[in-house]
Amino acid sequence: MKKSYRNMFNEIGIKEEEINNRLQEIKQTFFYGPDDERLYFECGEDLAYIVDTGNNDVRTEGMSYAMMICAQLNMKEEFDRLWKWAKTFMWLDSGENEGYFAWSCAIDGTKNAYGPAPDGEEFFAMALFFASHRWGDGEGIFAYSKEAKEILKACIHKGENGRAGHPMWNRENYQILFVPGIDFTDPSYHLPHFYELFSQWAYEEDREFWKKATVASREYLAKACHPVTGFSAEYAEFDGSPMSRKLAWGHERHDWFYSDAYRTAANIGLDYEWFGIDCGQRIAVDRIQHYLGVVRKGEPYKIYEVDGTVIEQEALHPYGITATVAQASLAAKDKQYKEWVQRFFDMPLRTGKRRYYDNCLYFFAFLALSGNYRIW
Repeated sequence: MKKSYRNMFNEIGIKEEEINNRLQEIKQTFFYGPDDERLYFECGEDLAYIVDTGNNDVRTEGMSYAMMICAQLNMKEEFDRLWKWAKTFMWLDSGENEGYFAWSCAIDGTKNAYGPAPDGEEFFAMALFFASHRWGDGEGIFAYSKEAKEILKACIHKGENGRAGHPMWNRENYQILFVPGIDFTDPSYHLPHFYELFSQWAYEEDREFWKKATVASREYLAKACHPVTGFSAEYAEFDGSPMSRKLAWGHERHDWFYSDAYRTAANIGLDYEWFGIDCGQRIAVDRIQHYLGVVRKGEPYKIYEVDGTVIEQEALHPYGITATVAQASLAAKDKQYKEWVQRFFDMPLRTGKRRYYDNCLYFFAFLALSGNYRIW
């Protein structure tokens, strides 16, 4: 298992004390700052949730992200509160999506949907494994490793042996799906660094699947990132091309470089930091840093086609773009990454209504670039 992690802030000359102080400030604001700055809210005696401030709901994305942050920072009480809220209100114990989590709930716990978003399940599972290894397994829902294994079992075996529903991964090409039962994927859901660990820690009979998923996702990311810009689309076909088909549940576009897609480069960076394996995906980091940092330097972030064509609308989550492109520096070859790391360090947390997504990505980027996003 990996023993050391790069501190890229330190590499560009930022002092350790300043880095550590900044991390504590971010943690304090995110979890315990004023109501109009924090995202974490406790309720009852032993529950807590993360609010999506832009949509005024609670999402598996944010809940699982915060659990991962807690696992990284040794925050067991907050982790357990979040996990109990997720299991109490988001967990689906019957029906087509039994074994998964409702992707959106109201703040009072009422389900807004009865279907899952697979990025939540994969982050829940990874955070639970790390919790098990840091703190040991408890009883019931706090038997972390068992909970993680059961989530992963559902993700790849739903629909088998009379169990209702559909898996979250395509069992033929080993790619994660945008939602169970659909025939396309989301490049930013591909987390080969997680699958590498699932192949060691999942139920033994599932480990071979995760080994194949690890390889498939690294190869997929190489195809899904544009050869000039490094951009990926929000939703994409199994061959990596942007998914432009009309969807039954909405008419919005998802074939461009937009909110979901920002995470792809960050994931490539963390995967390379953890395992150092390049299947052709690593070059996307240099391309995206060059396009946004050189070709479009000094301009406000816009919505882009994957080939870089500008759509004259400003990006909804500009802080998230800077954070994820900076985190991608962990896989960069070109020295332009130093500018991105400095630019990110100089950027404050976002404030206001849209702070949720940006500040989640910000927290991950700071952990990763300071050497604090680790395998446990």
